[in-house]
Amino acid sequence: MGKLSAGLVMYRLRDQILEVFLVHPGGPFWMKKDLGAWSIPKGEYLPEEDSLCAARREFTEETGLQPNGYFIPLSPVTQAGGKLVQAWAFAGDADPTTIISNSFSMEWPPRSGQQKTFPEVDRAAWFSIEEATQRILKGQIPLLLELQRLLSDRSIMK
Repeated sequence: MGKLSAGLVMYRLRDQILEVFLVHPGGPFWMKKDLGAWSIPKGEYLPEEDSLCAARREFTEETGLQPNGYFIPLSPVTQAGGKLVQAWAFAGDADPTTIISNSFSMEWPPRSGQQKTFPEVDRAAWFSIEEATQRILKGQIPLLLELQRLLSDRSIMK
C-alpha cells in the first residue's frame, strides 16, 4: 500500500465566489514552481491513526491555524506518486500572510555536507476554484471540483 496523507480544504465565499485556501511547499525544489505546485494543507499519517485528527494536525503544522467547524468528507484521491489523500472541507477564513509553518532540514546544496532549514510551507493564498485548479497539484483537482459540486448541491453557493 502507498503512503497515506490527510488534509483539509478551507473554503469561503467572497462576493458569491467560492475560494479555497492553498499552500505552496517550501524548500529549494519548489522555489521557482508555481502552476501545478500548490496543495491543500496535508501530511502523511500512519494507518492506525485517525485520518481526520491527522488532517487537523497537519493543517495546524503547515499554517499555524486551528481548524474548527463542520468537516465535510471528500472522496479520497490518489496522487501521481501513488499517495492516497483523504481530505475534508470546512468553512473558514484566515489572512494567508500570517501563516506560521513547521520547518525541515535537508542537505543543501546537494552533496555539500551542509544542512539547511526550510519551511514546510513558504506561502499561502486564497484562489477561486478556476484559478486553484491551475495552481494545485493535478492529483488534488478532484477534491476542489467535488467541493464545488457539494456546495452547489447544498444551495450554499446559490
